[in-house]
Amino acid sequence: MRRVSGQVFVLQVLIVILLVLAAGAELILQAQRDSQREASNRSVAVAQTFAHSPGIIPALQSPNPTAVLQPLTEAARVSSGVDFIVVMNTDGVRYTHPIPNRIGKKFVGTIGPALHGQVVTETIKGTIGPLEQAVVPVTDRSGKVVGLVSAGITISKVSRAVNRQLPILFGAAAVALALAMGGTAAVSRRLRRQTHGLEPIEMTRMYEHHDAVLHAVREGVLIVDGDGRLLLANDEAARLLELPPNAEGRHVGELGIAPHMAELLASGRVATDEMLQSGDRLLAVNNRPTDRNGGPPGSVATLRDSTELRLLSGRAEAARKRLKLLYDAGVGIGTTLDIQRTAQELAQVAVPRFADFVTVDLAEPVLRGEEPPIEEGTQMVRVALGGVRKNHPFYSLGKTIEFVRSTPQARGFDRGSSVIEPDLRLASGWKTQDPARAKRVLDYGIHSLITVPLNARGVVLGVASFWRSRDPNPFDEDDVSLAEELVIRAAVSIDNARRYTREHKMAVTLQHSLLPRGVPEQSAVDVAYRYLPAQEGVGGDWFDVIPLPGSRVALVVGDVVGHGLHASATMGRLRTAVHNFTSLDLSPDELLGHLDELVTRIDREETSRGGEGAITGATCLYAIYDPVSGDCTMSRAGHVLPALVRPDGTVSFADLPAGPPLGLGGLPFQNARLRLEPGSQLVMYTDGLVDERDRDIDVGLDMLTTALSHVDRPAEETCDAVLNALLPARQSDDIVLLVARPQFLGADQIAEWDVPFDPAAVAGVRAQVTEQLTSWGLVEAVFTTELVLSELITNAIRYASSPIRVRLIRDRTLVCEVSDGSSTSPHLRYAATMDEGGRGLFLVAQLADRWGTRYTSGGKVIWAELPLA
Repeated sequence: MRRVSGQVFVLQVLIVILLVLAAGAELILQAQRDSQREASNRSVAVAQTFAHSPGIIPALQSPNPTAVLQPLTEAARVSSGVDFIVVMNTDGVRYTHPIPNRIGKKFVGTIGPALHGQVVTETIKGTIGPLEQAVVPVTDRSGKVVGLVSAGITISKVSRAVNRQLPILFGAAAVALALAMGGTAAVSRRLRRQTHGLEPIEMTRMYEHHDAVLHAVREGVLIVDGDGRLLLANDEAARLLELPPNAEGRHVGELGIAPHMAELLASGRVATDEMLQSGDRLLAVNNRPTDRNGGPPGSVATLRDSTELRLLSGRAEAARKRLKLLYDAGVGIGTTLDIQRTAQELAQVAVPRFADFVTVDLAEPVLRGEEPPIEEGTQMVRVALGGVRKNHPFYSLGKTIEFVRSTPQARGFDRGSSVIEPDLRLASGWKTQDPARAKRVLDYGIHSLITVPLNARGVVLGVASFWRSRDPNPFDEDDVSLAEELVIRAAVSIDNARRYTREHKMAVTLQHSLLPRGVPEQSAVDVAYRYLPAQEGVGGDWFDVIPLPGSRVALVVGDVVGHGLHASATMGRLRTAVHNFTSLDLSPDELLGHLDELVTRIDREETSRGGEGAITGATCLYAIYDPVSGDCTMSRAGHVLPALVRPDGTVSFADLPAGPPLGLGGLPFQNARLRLEPGSQLVMYTDGLVDERDRDIDVGLDMLTTALSHVDRPAEETCDAVLNALLPARQSDDIVLLVARPQFLGADQIAEWDVPFDPAAVAGVRAQVTEQLTSWGLVEAVFTTELVLSELITNAIRYASSPIRVRLIRDRTLVCEVSDGSSTSPHLRYAATMDEGGRGLFLVAQLADRWGTRYTSGGKVIWAELPLA
């Protein structure tokens, strides 16, 4: 069994046995089919014969059909050899049956078609075994069905004749098997002699080694017989000589090789390293005869390509270009922290040195700074597209694409590995995305594709696709390696940009949460504002509009140096501090002084514990506008000068003393007072509006002056006009713009009285206040106002010094002010039950919406705001 002859013997015996078994099985199956067909035909013939026999119709119409028909059917059954003949009426009730007790019962079978004049045959499994039965109609002269006749016969009764043929079949099979075994034994002996007794494993190993060596060597091998016909050529010889596929067996002169080469191979002469030209190759040929040691006539030739050195130099040049491309990718990709810009840089580097077209598609969450979800069917956005021509057939930039699962892009994204389609014409998966567009791509000449996932830190961000059209050679595995090298560099940069985008959004969210949500209600100024965060890092710019007592308003604009979350958090701390200091009703220079001390203290604390929270610089411009006098008091800490637009359209920058930025200390801050006119505008802003990298600040100020020259515009339109004129294409710093149109309180809204330094003067002031409130139509507020002013004036006379003055302002609220020449501030007390005093300010605090004290150069003012309604 281990020898070839034995295996051949066993194989032939098995074949003969299988043939015999197949023939027997076929005979049995054919016999079964013939038996079934014969049984069906016999049952139909018997049933039709009995149905058309004379006297059947009168018997069916007789009073007792069973008595007439039962003897006839039994005689016919015995003579015909069937197993039963049954006559029944049209309802299927039997008149006859071989077993008498079944007469009068329903017939078991299909009778429906027979009632319509058709013959019905069917195979059923009855109590006597499988049988064929037929049902035929009995019709009268008019064609009406008056009864039915069924005849049946078992299949086994018909197949007995066929079974008698099986012994003959098996006898013939035995004879054939004996003859096959004898012939096989003779063939096996001959094979044993020809194979020299080698086992199949040894013969297989010998052939595999021979074939592997022949086709693995880097030299071409040719064997030519004595007539000059090619017997064998290995793969290297076929490549070097460019032989046709059917070269073996043909004369070497018919193979289309160079004449000198064909002559040498056909002649069989000896040659040693003979240099012959074959196409664009220079081959070193060695030729030796094969009949020296009693072998067959012919020759064997070896070919060696001497142009290999040139190929090696070409590979070195290709490697140099590849390294140059990777170097340019390292330098040119990731120059910014912009996701789309980085993706476009990948396309610019790869086209046209590596691919003719490059498309980059990123998952939608990546553009928002998020990680894409781990799920199939992720929607992607085309963020980059580069190519050798502009009229391309690809999806446009910004297109949202959901790649189907069969596309290389979807497979690469889901598996996180590269996908190569060397021939797009033969690939079908990518065409299911958009068959019409796929046809345009092929018609455009694009024939090969590599898709590489943008994988960074274990997260797949998207896919980059490289398309080839002009180079007829398809992409190969070396190209896949180069594409992956390019994409790895881009993926890391895109992931850095994604992380930056996420942090930028967090900083913007934080800054927006720290900035005012809107402008508070006040009557001092008509104000409009704009805040625009930087595109490459949120800064610390902020603004505020803070109502002050006496219908005044504080306008604040500030700028923290730096960008990011730290700058935003610092801005929030400074803005909170400004609100706290404003509640003390300090003058602008005093407020900036306190703010400077706060920044210095924060820097000192952060530096002492080695933190990174030190404020490296901050500027601030603080202004207080009084609508009663029209005066605006301002002070600045290293901030740019505000612009003042006069009613005639002239624009100037307020001449404010230049205080140092916050946190430097050393120099005091100074106030400057401006008188604002009706119809004028005060414009406060940060340096991001006028100072740009490619634009000098003086140019920006000139542009701002031009944009503000139209004074008749509302504050909102002024903001839009300024931003349209000065907003850069790529904003590198935060921009805050605050435009305030001053409002003025009329003389009919203000009432003032000088109060003698005498307690008896309080009654006269109350009478004047009552008269003034009545003229304003505020009769309901008379009692409360008299009570509040009485307490404030009495306290001023008792505890302060002259001069004492009372002022009422009718604005959104009724403002009551009592000024005196003392700097001593009163304190709210909670008097005990038996105390005679200490309840005055308590009553004021209960009756007023709010009250407080502010200091002036000549003393102080105690104020209280009462509701008008």
